[in-house]
Amino acid sequence: MADHALERDDVLRDFKDAVNMTPNQLKKYLDTDESKSVGITHEGDHESVGHESGRRIIKLLDKKKDDLTDDDLAHMKKVVGYVHRHLKQKPDGDVSDTRWRYSLMNWGHDPLKDK
Repeated sequence: MADHALERDDVLRDFKDAVNMTPNQLKKYLDTDESKSVGITHEGDHESVGHESGRRIIKLLDKKKDDLTDDDLAHMKKVVGYVHRHLKQKPDGDVSDTRWRYSLMNWGHDPLKDK
């Protein structure tokens, strides 16, 4: 039980480090054309994986720690992994108006906030 609680705390800490947008910032961003213009869409879906993840991240940010399910924690790990992998692929130059940044923002991370 103690190991599960420690892992849970690690996931929450990593998630909070990776997701640097507030629920309101993310919600506003997801309504933009930039947000909807990037990401992988599976056959039959009208929404990209990242955009869908962004909507779920908003809900996760609003949830109380004790209300998080194992499925929530698994998604949080997925978000952390995506953000870390994607940050390593940073293109050269100004990234303000790039698909790279837009994609990261769908996952709750604005790389311009790191500056």
